[in-house]
Amino acid sequence: MTPTDIPSLPGLGTTWYERGPRYWLRRTFSALFLLTVLAFFCYVALRLYLGAPRSDMPPGLRRVWDVTQVAGSCVTLVQGWVKQRRDLRRQLLDPPMPDTFRAAKQAESGRARNWSRAGLVPLLLAAPILPAIAAWCVGWFAATLTVRVHPSEVGARRWLEEHEGVL
Repeated sequence: MTPTDIPSLPGLGTTWYERGPRYWLRRTFSALFLLTVLAFFCYVALRLYLGAPRSDMPPGLRRVWDVTQVAGSCVTLVQGWVKQRRDLRRQLLDPPMPDTFRAAKQAESGRARNWSRAGLVPLLLAAPILPAIAAWCVGWFAATLTVRVHPSEVGARRWLEEHEGVL
């Protein structure tokens, strides 16, 4: 199999085929980038949470509110992890082919840009529950980053097996 026959996957290029040092380097850099973005999001969520309305609460109610936030954040962290693992398991049963995966990623990036613009005001209104939302995101991304093989890689391998005789 020549490198020109191997389909390129977004974020991994053709390194997924041999899973050598370049593959793990790309996965590590992707994880570090996502963790940096996630850390910034959690910082912003915490800073917004520490503002109003928490700062206007009496000390006794503030402690109850904080404990409730911690408990809710722990629950949503687990929910985010479980949801992403279930989605990945479902995708592994019917992995996307390289062209399908690439088209879905392009459509997803356009939607994400629109949602980020539309979500600024509701995000500020959701400041009291923002730590729980951030915890859900942490769980979701942690499940994504710790998966051994991505569905797109499985789909690309199947595509290669189907087209091996054609190439």
